[in-house]
Amino acid sequence: MTLATTNPDLRGQARRLLRRKQAQAFGLPLLVLAYLAYALFAFDIPGLLRSASPENGATLVRDIYSYKTHATRDNRSGAVTFAIEGERKGQYPEGQHPDWVAQSDGVTTITLRRGETVRYFPDHVEVALPDYGTIRATPGSGGVQATFPEGARPDWINASRNRVTINAPGGKITITRNRTEVFRYSLGWELFFFTLDSPYHGMGPAQLLSHALNGEAPQIWHDFWHNAMWRHADVAWALCETVMMAFLGTFGAALVALPLAFLAARNFTPLVLVRQFFRRLFDLCRGVDALIWTIVLARAFGPGPLTGALAILLTDTGSFGKLFSEALENVDGKQIEGIRSTGANPVQRYRFGVLPQVIPVLLSQVLYFFESNTRSATVIGAITGGGIGLLLTQAMITTKDWEEVTYYITLVILTVFAMDSLSGWLRRKLIKGAPAAP
Repeated sequence: MTLATTNPDLRGQARRLLRRKQAQAFGLPLLVLAYLAYALFAFDIPGLLRSASPENGATLVRDIYSYKTHATRDNRSGAVTFAIEGERKGQYPEGQHPDWVAQSDGVTTITLRRGETVRYFPDHVEVALPDYGTIRATPGSGGVQATFPEGARPDWINASRNRVTINAPGGKITITRNRTEVFRYSLGWELFFFTLDSPYHGMGPAQLLSHALNGEAPQIWHDFWHNAMWRHADVAWALCETVMMAFLGTFGAALVALPLAFLAARNFTPLVLVRQFFRRLFDLCRGVDALIWTIVLARAFGPGPLTGALAILLTDTGSFGKLFSEALENVDGKQIEGIRSTGANPVQRYRFGVLPQVIPVLLSQVLYFFESNTRSATVIGAITGGGIGLLLTQAMITTKDWEEVTYYITLVILTVFAMDSLSGWLRRKLIKGAPAAP
């Protein structure tokens, strides 16, 4: 006979335990499925999928790693201009054009990457598309009169009375009453080093090195550093503002929180009212997100990097106060008693008996927060109008300079990498005293 047979209570307990395990095994997946079903409708996932535009997504991705040259004709005057990203700072001088453009007898011929050809005639525009045919459009005061090849019109051609848009594989053509514009995409970030008006534009590394060795290095650096389109000098200064915003906020919060943490620690402040007051103060500071503090402080002090640093300081004061007070509550009292036995006063006991125990932990936490706040300062800067966050927001608002957005995000990521390496090196040097690993 088994034990379960001889003891009915054990058998009942085993059955109840088995039923509970079965309920957990089936209940948890059901709860997850129920939540997913709720989220499906609460967040309107079907509506999101209906409104999604893969074409816009593909254009965004393409803008990240390529640039587009605008070939624009004023349909009223007939003037044709060529500009990188359509900016005046990237406009070709009069009489110059890209090598994929030919101008002869008043006709401008543009060849796109997939063999499409666009011709600007004095009175009309012709678009020759492989495997489809030729589209003829005549813009005028009555709109755009366009004729298309016979048969079904592809979905990548949109035509109305006042506008014809052709999203060809090799580029985009837009024809309106007043303007005809061709976007031709090319790989890379054009004019990243030198603008068109620089004498060093188009030179290879060997040519630049030769000019630099001939005494032109300062001018080469000036033309690169003060690039009118990419603004490397302004971007570097904005990145420094972001790092300084994080530095001032983080280490300022550490300096404020350290003495206040003694007042919130149980073993250093026996008065409950005083201890609870500072603990609730820390809860208030960290309970409000840094972005909320940023908005409040911006209304009070105006926008600027200092406002962002104060927002980080307030939030991190609450976080550091909690972490520091908990570290102080876990110190070894024997070391403090040993210092007391020498006749040391309270300040000396804290200096030589408490701080050496907690400094390694506190410093590690401060360095980690500094690394994290470098990322947060980018978002805060977008609100306060300081740092690289402002440049990032401006580039995103234009909805066209996504290669600049990629440039700024890449710099932020590299800065975070650098902060991570620096904080790791400092922890090893200041906390453990060991040499940095290669």
